[in-house]
Amino acid sequence: MTSSRPRGLRPAAVLLALGALAYTAWVVEVVVSTGLDPLRTYVSELAAQSEPLGGVFRTTDLVAGLLVLSGALWGLVHHRPRAPWSTAGWAGLVLFGAATAVDSRLPLSCTPTADPECAARETAGLVPATHAAHAVSSSMAVCGALVGMVALTVAARRYGRWPVLARFGPWLAVAELAVTAWTLASVAAFQAGKGTWLLGLGQRSQVLLIAVWLAVFAYEVGRRRLYEVGQVLPYGVGRRG
Repeated sequence: MTSSRPRGLRPAAVLLALGALAYTAWVVEVVVSTGLDPLRTYVSELAAQSEPLGGVFRTTDLVAGLLVLSGALWGLVHHRPRAPWSTAGWAGLVLFGAATAVDSRLPLSCTPTADPECAARETAGLVPATHAAHAVSSSMAVCGALVGMVALTVAARRYGRWPVLARFGPWLAVAELAVTAWTLASVAAFQAGKGTWLLGLGQRSQVLLIAVWLAVFAYEVGRRRLYEVGQVLPYGVGRRG
């Protein structure tokens, strides 16, 4: 059987690329004044109900989540060969997309890192339940992204596919794990009243790395040739296409 362009996965590539773009909408804070310090505030605070541009960021988060969810579902159904690592990776991206979309529907009511009154209400449990639900959906989104990044990067190296991802994916995955640890430590410090530890910078690095990895993966999915079902090659032996 002669290999051909992966037309079956091209819709997934387009959807993931658009999702990665929408997921970086927060970078407009570089040129648009939001009143929030990007070094110390949560990215999700841009979408808080109390913020003037909150509706815009909630919409871009919803669009990003739905695009990634659609692309990941397409890939989960149509990817070949159906090897364990690639299947797990696509499933991780499904979780990431779904949780991101849900997350956009559970906005914070105010900005705890920027507003001491909001932080006090949050500590006292006087904020809407969406604050706690938002924390859960955000955690699920990050978990899904990490599973997708690690599993699909392993698949790229183990099965001889996606050479760009095989080369740069490990660095992106390690960096993502590092900034995720930084973000978790910063959140713990903030909740303990010990400052933010550049929480905003850590979390922005976290979501930016996810978007970059998604863009790289979308590029690879859109350009690689498919091998015959069951033809699994070691890293470095796969044909280029």
